[in-house]
Amino acid sequence: MTILELKNIKKSYYLGKEEFPVLKGLNLSFDKGDFVSILGESGGGKSTLMNIIGGLDRKYEGEVIVNGTKQADKKEKSMDEYRRDTIGFIFQSFNLVSYLSVLDNVLISLKMTNLSHKEQIKKAEDLLKQVGLLEHKKKNPNQLSGGQKQRVAIARALANDPDIIIADEPTGALDSQNTSDVLGILSDIAKSGKTVIVVTHSQEVADYGTRIVHLADGQVTSDERIKPPYETVEKAREFKTKTLSFGAKARIAWQHFLNNWKQNLMIMIGVAIGLFSVMFFLGLGNGAKGYMNKMVTDLANPNVPMVMKRVSTDEHKKNEEAFQETTRLMPQNTEKTAISDTLISKVEKLDHVKKIEKAFDVAPANLTASLGTTKEPFAEIQTWTSVNTDSSLLVGKKPSEGEVVVPDTFAKKWDKTNWKKIIGQTLHLDYQLLNKDGAPVSITQDVKVSGITKGTPGQSPLTMNFKTLQKVFVANNVISEPNFIVPTIDDSHNVKSVVGKIQNLKTDGKKDFVTFSLGAVLKPINDITSIVTIVLALIAGISLLVSLMMIIATTYMSVAERTKEIGILRALGARKGDIRLLFVIETVILGLASAILGIIVAFMGEVGVNSGVSDLLDKYHIIQISTGAVIGSVIIAIVIALFASLMPAGKAARLNPIEALSND
Repeated sequence: MTILELKNIKKSYYLGKEEFPVLKGLNLSFDKGDFVSILGESGGGKSTLMNIIGGLDRKYEGEVIVNGTKQADKKEKSMDEYRRDTIGFIFQSFNLVSYLSVLDNVLISLKMTNLSHKEQIKKAEDLLKQVGLLEHKKKNPNQLSGGQKQRVAIARALANDPDIIIADEPTGALDSQNTSDVLGILSDIAKSGKTVIVVTHSQEVADYGTRIVHLADGQVTSDERIKPPYETVEKAREFKTKTLSFGAKARIAWQHFLNNWKQNLMIMIGVAIGLFSVMFFLGLGNGAKGYMNKMVTDLANPNVPMVMKRVSTDEHKKNEEAFQETTRLMPQNTEKTAISDTLISKVEKLDHVKKIEKAFDVAPANLTASLGTTKEPFAEIQTWTSVNTDSSLLVGKKPSEGEVVVPDTFAKKWDKTNWKKIIGQTLHLDYQLLNKDGAPVSITQDVKVSGITKGTPGQSPLTMNFKTLQKVFVANNVISEPNFIVPTIDDSHNVKSVVGKIQNLKTDGKKDFVTFSLGAVLKPINDITSIVTIVLALIAGISLLVSLMMIIATTYMSVAERTKEIGILRALGARKGDIRLLFVIETVILGLASAILGIIVAFMGEVGVNSGVSDLLDKYHIIQISTGAVIGSVIIAIVIALFASLMPAGKAARLNPIEALSND
């Protein structure tokens, strides 16, 4: 029964405009169960004929008819499907994939079937048992003899249960014993009902078959029937072929990645250094901003504004400039800076303002604090408000009426060892202020210490309750109206809008208030820190460009090194897209591995640096690598890998399978 017909097959090669005919109108037919030897000298067109029969060469004239169906459609995908379904290749040089085991080499074809993974393995093992190599299934090709390699190639050719086996000089590299063994296996294949076509220049090999076709100068010179084709029994195929699945491509890519681990490790280190640097600097920026915010919030609440009377007569001055003018006068506690109840009520009536705290910030003359034999000059007395935070207290509590909070510098001067015991002690204050008539008045005041804050010698104020100060000021005819107020706003998101409204409050066309908040001061500092961090990260990221070039160069080298493997996969029925994706997957694996290495190094660096400077920064972690930075690094690594793979993978996909198979 005829399975394959060739009608008037012509093929020419061209050098410039000059034509060189290779096949000159061949007409041949092949039956099932036939063992046909194509005999002829080199250059006679044997290999070209096999490439046409095998669907590797689509540029020819004439007709190829398989199972009664004419191959009119010579499109790439149709030929890929034809090779997967119908053809099994056996090569003179074996063409096994060097980094795959014997079993995995056979599995390549089976991965293009609808069999389950378990069924694929069983099928591969059965085929290896058939060729006598089951016990060698875990070995690599370089651990096998020439005869054993060819038997693996035969098992692979049989894996997709093809109708036609094409063997190109299958015994050319074998000794006599292995030649006999291989020919015996090929004969058994023909007896099973398959068509075996062997290309050879050896008469001894040709005589082993059922038919000999002599080919010379592109023409059939004789067609000799030695014996009839073997009897065939029609048997339905147990499975269907399909394209190479993503999982199969990923497995092949992973196996090559592991096989090439030394070279890949160098690239991974290069990419990881770049990613580590980027993550490290971003983490440093996060930590620096966090540390500055912490230092500020430990002292005061950045979301609570301080509101003062505007003393500037220049309405065009910005809030910041007018604020400085007010703060220069505030310590004198004059009528100019005193905020009346009328003004306070304006702020109270604004939307989102829940309450108002009245406060003083004064700088009395000759302010001294005495406790026992300890006497210390101070520059300021302030009121404890919502601007102050409980976290600013080292020990104790915020001051109630008749109480004061002192800096730790004073407490440690009082008792260096047991300085915390100053809590509950009575502090005696002496200072001078101007009364309402502008005359200096001496004031003495006794207050109980309720808490201790972190202080700076000569700069830290004494902090009291508003009523404590107001009572003393009233008793001594000193201006007792607050010189700043602190509005409590219902939500931090409303702070900015409320502050804007306060700044725009007017009396007789003149602005009433200036405002200040630590949050406003922190914002430009944080912005500058962010910019510096990003610039440093970008500089560090330059190394990623070098890594990109390394990956591109390495992938191109990989394509060159794996040219024959690409040809093998195409011969087995893999599509161009499969080849392209195979290389893309491998570079993505490289990118992911680099990202993982970079992340590990970055977190190790984070732990190391934070441990090293922990004592200097009061246990604060100055390196804070965020989840976003980690995710971003993974994305960057994948994008770099994808970009680096595009051109090399495209080149691999475009390789001519015939030329790829002939590559040494």
